[in-house]
Amino acid sequence: MLSIASKRPLALSARSVVGIGRTMATAKEKSQPVPDENENVEISLPETSFEGYMLEPPSLNYSATKGSLLQMFKDMVIIRRMEMACDALYKAKKIRGFCHLSVGQEAIAVGIENAITKRDSVITSYRCHGFTYMRGASVQAVLAELMGKRSGVSFGKGGSMHLFAPGFYGGNGIVGAQVPVGAGLAFAHQYKNEDACSFTLYGDGASNQGQVFESFNMAKLWNLPVVFCCENNKYGMGTAAARSSAMTEYFKRGQYIPGLKVNGMDILAVYQASKFAKEWCLSGKGPLVLEYETYRYGGHSMSDPGTTYRTRDEIQHMRSKNDPIAGLKMHLLELGIATEEEVKAYDKAARKYVDEQVELADKSAPPEAKLSILFEDVYVKGTETPTLRGRIPEDTWDFTKNDFLVRD
Repeated sequence: MLSIASKRPLALSARSVVGIGRTMATAKEKSQPVPDENENVEISLPETSFEGYMLEPPSLNYSATKGSLLQMFKDMVIIRRMEMACDALYKAKKIRGFCHLSVGQEAIAVGIENAITKRDSVITSYRCHGFTYMRGASVQAVLAELMGKRSGVSFGKGGSMHLFAPGFYGGNGIVGAQVPVGAGLAFAHQYKNEDACSFTLYGDGASNQGQVFESFNMAKLWNLPVVFCCENNKYGMGTAAARSSAMTEYFKRGQYIPGLKVNGMDILAVYQASKFAKEWCLSGKGPLVLEYETYRYGGHSMSDPGTTYRTRDEIQHMRSKNDPIAGLKMHLLELGIATEEEVKAYDKAARKYVDEQVELADKSAPPEAKLSILFEDVYVKGTETPTLRGRIPEDTWDFTKNDFLVRD
């Protein structure tokens, strides 16, 4: 049986994040080596892949290993299957509250992760499930969090919009608020002289936020190694980009910061652009603004049918002509990296793996019904203040007693 197991090392943590580690296959499944996985193939991108602003776009031609292309395909299939599982769990009322899916946008999370290292930082908005998985969390840990389970990446406290993993700083629910935090992550890399940068993502709907432009200004003043990434999926909630933005060329929004527009539906273009962006920042050139032009097949969130402000024909056209998974599959077949039967087997294995992860997440326990859980993770363990003031004196928490200060 063909396995979808990742070849990347697992990042396990005893306490900080439960279930971390992209264990994409069951213990019974053994990974089979990909024939000639280290063999290079030549990639030639269409001329429409990039558009530069105050810079020369990256080369349209580059080399990649067969193994890396196959891994990117497997990663996107896993994320697609995971998001479809989220859809079903939400409709079954096992996931409640806000839930924003990234079906159609998988190439961005996968392309970025394959172009960077674990030393780099990633932060994004609330469409974050795929990023969490790519940064190291298992599907089970992601789904468990969405279902409010203790084994979730945020221990069942955060839900869909507040997912975290090593080197991944969320999942942030306030529109645009993660952008200055991403600039801060870049400042930390610079301050510590680390060979790393920050990929800071936001949507076209957040692009007009004042804090975004404040972050641009500070990043340029200090020449921070930050890549500001606008995921332009054409609609901010139910509003078309042209109706909310006087200028929709988001890669030019940095004004004094160079920019690059990328075909976000082509993972080979996303990978090349992300690699270029990291090299740009680490070479001392300062920040960069990327615009990943992409598309979400579903609504803004699970409560949005997504068909009242755009036509079904538009959605179907994007699905049939621009799907990132179908596009990479075509390359795998053309380059002789996989056969049609093998591709089908990978998809079947992904479906089986995600189904298993859904079952494990569903069976896991919710947080215990005890008040002390509310005060966990406010401080790093061992650095707590003696007490944490509550809304009223009777709500003040005593970390030594692990109980309320003045209650019997």
